[in-house]
Amino acid sequence: MTPEERLNTFLGKDPTIDPTAYVAPGATVIGDVRIGARASIWPGAVARGDINYIEIGEASNVQDGTIVHLADDYPVIIGKYVTIGHAAIIHACVIEDECLIGMGATILDGAVIGHHSIIGANALVTQNTIIPPGSMALGAPAKVVKALTEEQQTGLKKWADKYVFVSAAYRERSSK
Repeated sequence: MTPEERLNTFLGKDPTIDPTAYVAPGATVIGDVRIGARASIWPGAVARGDINYIEIGEASNVQDGTIVHLADDYPVIIGKYVTIGHAAIIHACVIEDECLIGMGATILDGAVIGHHSIIGANALVTQNTIIPPGSMALGAPAKVVKALTEEQQTGLKKWADKYVFVSAAYRERSSK
């Protein structure tokens, strides 16, 4: 798939991708999607900004097979240093800085994930749910099961840092 096929204008809106960001072959970015510095979008991920906008913050990563979409009333805002695991569904919600979203998790319209939080693998965060900062939420529907320690909260950034390093290597390799 050529870059032109992966990065699509829709209704006159082009994706805006920082030159230091990485969009993998096999990822699709459509419409009003804003990808920040050193952020990465991995194979099979789709970010579809067709009826509202998607903002992916600095050094955040959207891993393989993840779907990011929105609603008329809600954009998607992903903060800085966020890690979104494989095959997650991120729909019309806000994820604040330095969060870890587990593989297969689903976050629905109007939900807000507070900074320094973990959403467990396969969790379902239902519409308009607010997860307080520094929380771990698990299950379907997702419930806060504990407050993260200061050490656990500050450790979340390391996952995003790892993807910044790896995506830079991929970007360098693809430029040769």
